[in-house]
Amino acid sequence: MTGTMMMERTGMGMGMGMPMPGMGAAPMSAPATSMAPNMMMVPRCKMTMETMKGGMKITCSCDDAVARAMMQNLFTMLAGNMCSCCCMMNGMMCCNCNLMMGMCKCEMTKDGCVVTCTSGDAACVAMIQGCCECMAACLKSGCTCCVMMGGTPCCCGTM
Repeated sequence: MTGTMMMERTGMGMGMGMPMPGMGAAPMSAPATSMAPNMMMVPRCKMTMETMKGGMKITCSCDDAVARAMMQNLFTMLAGNMCSCCCMMNGMMCCNCNLMMGMCKCEMTKDGCVVTCTSGDAACVAMIQGCCECMAACLKSGCTCCVMMGGTPCCCGTM
C-alpha cells in the first residue's frame, strides 16, 4: 500500500551526508531539485453496495466521461488483485473491509463498473455479506467509500 499512499520522498536521497568512496571525507550535497510526491487523483463516482446470492455487488457509476474512462482503466489494469474498501467520515476511517475471502470480478458497464465478490463457502459468504451490510450502512450515513484493487484506489464515492 505504500505505493499509493500520499507521502513525500524528498528526504530519501541516497547517501545524504555520507562520504562517497574515493572522495575522502567530503559529504555528498543535497540534490538540486526535490522529487515530486507520489500522489494520484482518484475518480469520484456514485456507489451502491448490495448483497446477492453467494456474496456482494459494488456498483460504481460516473456521469463525467473522463472520470469514467479513468476508473474503468484502473479496474481493467488491476483486475485479479485483492479488492478492499475503506469508508471514511470527516477524513477519519470508520470501516475497512478486505474482501480476501472471496473471488472478486470486475465488469465494465456503460456508465462505470460493477465489482462482484463471491464465494462457494457458506462462512465466507456470511463474512462478505456482513462487510457489505456494514459498508452500505456507512454509505447511507454519509460516508465516502474508496474501492481499491491491490491497494491502489480505483474510485471513491458516496450514494
